Amino acid sequence: MAVHTQLLVRRYLTTRIIPLIAVAAVALCTALVIIVVSVMSGFLENLRNSGRTLMGDVVLSRPVQGIPWYGELVRDLEALPGAQAASPLVDTYGLVRMPYPDGPSKDVVTAQVWAIDPESFARVTDFDRTIWWKPAASREDALAMGEDDPRRSIGDGPLNDARAMRDLATGRPGALLGMHVSVANQRQRDGSYRPRVAHWWMPRHEVSVTLVPISERGTVSQSNSRTFKVVNEVMSGVFQVDRNRVFIPLKDGQELLRLDEAPIVDTEAEPDAQGNYPVVGTSPARATQVLVRAKPGTSADELKEQVEKAYEQFWLRASADPARRTKPPAPESVSIMTWNERLRDLIGPVEKERQMMMILFSITGLVCAGLILAIFWAIVAEKTRDIGILRAVGAGRGGVMAIFLRYGLAIGVAGALIGTGLAWVVVGNINDIHHALGERAPTWAWAGTFLLAALAAAGAVRGLARASALGTLLWSVGALALAGVGTGLMLHQGFLMWDPAVYYFATIPSTMDWAAARVIGAGAVVCSVLGAAVPAARAADIDPVRALRYE
Repeated sequence: MAVHTQLLVRRYLTTRIIPLIAVAAVALCTALVIIVVSVMSGFLENLRNSGRTLMGDVVLSRPVQGIPWYGELVRDLEALPGAQAASPLVDTYGLVRMPYPDGPSKDVVTAQVWAIDPESFARVTDFDRTIWWKPAASREDALAMGEDDPRRSIGDGPLNDARAMRDLATGRPGALLGMHVSVANQRQRDGSYRPRVAHWWMPRHEVSVTLVPISERGTVSQSNSRTFKVVNEVMSGVFQVDRNRVFIPLKDGQELLRLDEAPIVDTEAEPDAQGNYPVVGTSPARATQVLVRAKPGTSADELKEQVEKAYEQFWLRASADPARRTKPPAPESVSIMTWNERLRDLIGPVEKERQMMMILFSITGLVCAGLILAIFWAIVAEKTRDIGILRAVGAGRGGVMAIFLRYGLAIGVAGALIGTGLAWVVVGNINDIHHALGERAPTWAWAGTFLLAALAAAGAVRGLARASALGTLLWSVGALALAGVGTGLMLHQGFLMWDPAVYYFATIPSTMDWAAARVIGAGAVVCSVLGAAVPAARAADIDPVRALRYE
């Protein structure tokens, strides 16, 4: 009986077009859900990876007042068993006076200013990777660049200047701008950049950075400005960062914000003849953040626990030292968070959106189940005599039911496999598809579509000549559909579906979420079997005597 069941399943699948439609429906629904979930999962993964890339694994911070004796703290953190490197920085907001347009009136933009130590910062983050204006890594990469791409003709100078945060030729302090800080940069369809006007290539110019110091009492002091040579620009791939991040040397940032080393004077003592109070000590330089990178095999949460203990020991040791007039802040005044916690305002909504999209698009599984139920109900009605014969020769209710359940299982498995393969092809080439949509359709595409439309129209005429209503209808619909597609391709001028200026990342994630794909594929199979269950039960309840008399 099992052999007969397999033969009937194979016969029903291969001799009728309706089951193939069901397979196509399951495949399209499966592919749709997998594509959407994979792209959303890619967003989430990129966001998490960018957080670690831009700020390491753990961030220790105290805004405004900063953390004194941070050099000693950095050495303590780097001695931790789970820490690979640590780097101090000053994080603030300021104004950046751009070099354009020509004339005395220049554009001024607000920016998040990071004053960094480039050497240690590169050990904690993927700083080198984000530097944009640098020579191609290979001859093949250079040939792939456009002829007007500045990277084809520059040497190692801009890269070396960026790594040192200094114009090595003159010794002037240098600044790195996020790629979208300057409106002079124009993104190309291949993801590279060109200056809108060659003259405004930013590494040829300088910018003025203005920062406002804030005292420990919360009062605003007079603003300080300094001019920096633009040594390079950075491209992290996260638009929210690239549009307003500016890097300057740590020492310059400390001086502008008055967080550098300064003498401590005793204002209660008698001043000297010049009116100067006696110096009783030195206030150390401060950093508002310390970034820490974990060693391979150490999670961010594990490193966070080690950093918390290390900072508490550092605070106890520094506070007990009577020679230090400036004490570090107590542990409860310092924020210690993992990169995941720092980005929770971004990661949380994306996680919720991914879950919501998966739930909403999974409803399409119910559509597949309903479609399969309708198709199988019609098949049961069509095969009533066959079912009666099976029952008459001894097939039980369970055997008849198994035929249609295996029939539904076969449709579900075939649809899930085809849909997963289709999703894999689309997701893997989604950026190429996006770029193709941004270009004009090639002549051969719309010309070939019109040719197929003409052939379909000829088929419709042939069907009309043979007095075939079905053939005439199908060929006519096909001809109209192909003519519509051809017209759309001919009129298509290209459009930008994915605008990096709107979304977080510069490219669409193109990695399959195989864990979700397995769950979605299994769900498609389950929905197919459930859709076939009701018609299968109806078939099992058919009376053989009435079935043999069925017309």
